[in-house]
Amino acid sequence: MKEIGVFLVGAAGKMGKEIVRAIHKEENIVLRGAADKQEVGRDTGEVSGVGPQGIIIEENLAEAINRVKPDVICDFTHASALRENLPLFLDYKIPLVIGTTGLSSEEIETLRQSCEREGIGCVIAPNFALGAVLMMHFSRIAARYLERAEIIEYHHPQKKDAPSGTAIKTAQGIEEVKNTPFSDKSEEILSGARGALLGSVNIHSVRLPGLVAHQEVIWGGEGEILTIRHDSLSRSSFMPGVMMSIKKVYEEPRFYYGLEEVIGLTS
Repeated sequence: MKEIGVFLVGAAGKMGKEIVRAIHKEENIVLRGAADKQEVGRDTGEVSGVGPQGIIIEENLAEAINRVKPDVICDFTHASALRENLPLFLDYKIPLVIGTTGLSSEEIETLRQSCEREGIGCVIAPNFALGAVLMMHFSRIAARYLERAEIIEYHHPQKKDAPSGTAIKTAQGIEEVKNTPFSDKSEEILSGARGALLGSVNIHSVRLPGLVAHQEVIWGGEGEILTIRHDSLSRSSFMPGVMMSIKKVYEEPRFYYGLEEVIGLTS
């Protein structure tokens, strides 16, 4: 397999550092360049703790990508930065792996149309953990049989968006499958007590120190409760999915929304 050169945007962030460490262990994926607003001028390996790599974190994204000419661009920043960077990415027509959340459904659909029109491969996923993808898959199956579900997602307080992209995609999947809307006759004494509402699925967001990324989908039926839960205890749990996505979008460049499309998981 040909060596895949990656340019990483958001290299100084928590996910960025984890990706640097993961690429360091890969045989056929290499880090060719990196950008961030933080740690500019420092070596990515020193920032991530794997030792000097000779890849310096840069701030001028356009200049760096033009010089490096990577095979795949990975963006793990935040929604506002991604919105600013996307026109540049699309202009270069380089395959993308996007783990940044916070884009609306309309923005994701616009990205899909742009990528398909220009023939650019792109993986955009709210969660790269294989267990999280299975949790969403099992929730779609449960939606065919059980009456009602609510989603509770838990993240660290530094997470920029709420609810999480995983929770939104889970609720969208449930809405697509179930035949009738859920009914809810409860009255809120405090505004927001029932959480956000996507379709007829309530989503509750928890932000606390000590958490990484966790979600449970609680189903209620006649006389029974089913809980489907996934816990990412470390950001290393996302790395197999990220590496898989880099290889997939390079080898088969098309638009993939969610890791389930990368691994070919169907409901």
